[in-house]
Amino acid sequence: MSERIEVSRTIPADPAAIFAVLRDPQGHVAIDASGMLMDATGDPVSAVGDGFVVHMDREALGDIPEMGEYDVTVTITTYEQDREIAWSILGRMRPQIGHVYGYRLEPVEKGTLVTQYYDWSEIHPEWRARGIFPIISEPSLKATLGILDRTVRRGL
Repeated sequence: MSERIEVSRTIPADPAAIFAVLRDPQGHVAIDASGMLMDATGDPVSAVGDGFVVHMDREALGDIPEMGEYDVTVTITTYEQDREIAWSILGRMRPQIGHVYGYRLEPVEKGTLVTQYYDWSEIHPEWRARGIFPIISEPSLKATLGILDRTVRRGL
């Protein structure tokens, strides 16, 4: 079984417009299809090592209701302006999980091919043993790309 999901969609916009949403903490909240991201605190990122706080609510997934609301820190692990952005998440869970989310942008004739990925191949062995990954499904990632398309078209 693969330990990575990738989904792609062509968005009729230039990479810079899409990347502007992806580097902004509020952009993450605006395009989230999982329903877990409630708000974010911090400035748009511009380099590896930058980060921001996301205010989460796990009740949206319905898998761990007692987890409720909590905060995580998004830390940028890959940053190539208008080409790729990826991050890991530091939260209250111990040991830290070690999964990575990211986007690759490739200019194409009708806009930008956006590939979103979710990779749990390097998660901590304790989390691997629980057999709960992937937490976010492929349809949810596809829905996020649809919301990203709508968000970019609206100029938000």
